[in-house]
Amino acid sequence: MESIEVVTKNYKETKKLGEKLAKEIAISHKRALIISLEGELGAGKTTFTQGFAKGLGIKETPKSPTFVIMRIYKLNKSNRSDKIVEFENFIHIDAYRIASKDLKSLGWNELVSGPQNIILIEWGDRVKSLLPKNALRIIFEHGHSGSRLIKTIQ
Repeated sequence: MESIEVVTKNYKETKKLGEKLAKEIAISHKRALIISLEGELGAGKTTFTQGFAKGLGIKETPKSPTFVIMRIYKLNKSNRSDKIVEFENFIHIDAYRIASKDLKSLGWNELVSGPQNIILIEWGDRVKSLLPKNALRIIFEHGHSGSRLIKTIQ
């Protein structure tokens, strides 16, 4: 995937971008897919995650796992016709309050070792020593008048 920069004007556009990206990138991965969301508080990471989950076919709206650290959503294979069905779980992690060693104790190695997981980590830059080299980094920045600048780096 090549690097992109997108400006979203409001939360609806940020959510829609997450949904679109989920549909596009999940198809091309045969191993665990790890995405690091980075940026300031309130820059759109959780909103993007909600759209991403929708793009994977998840019906419920993900809430930030700030205090529970991790939420796992089963991907429904029975009603999916696209190749996202290769994945079994969408794992949403919030690393704001944890360190790499904490993530290891939660079973990080098992989560990333198999091809069945799409792992999205808010505040992934706080545990970057654990991120594989092929992890997709998405950086969120505040813009003018409520807009967001969203950049992907791989």
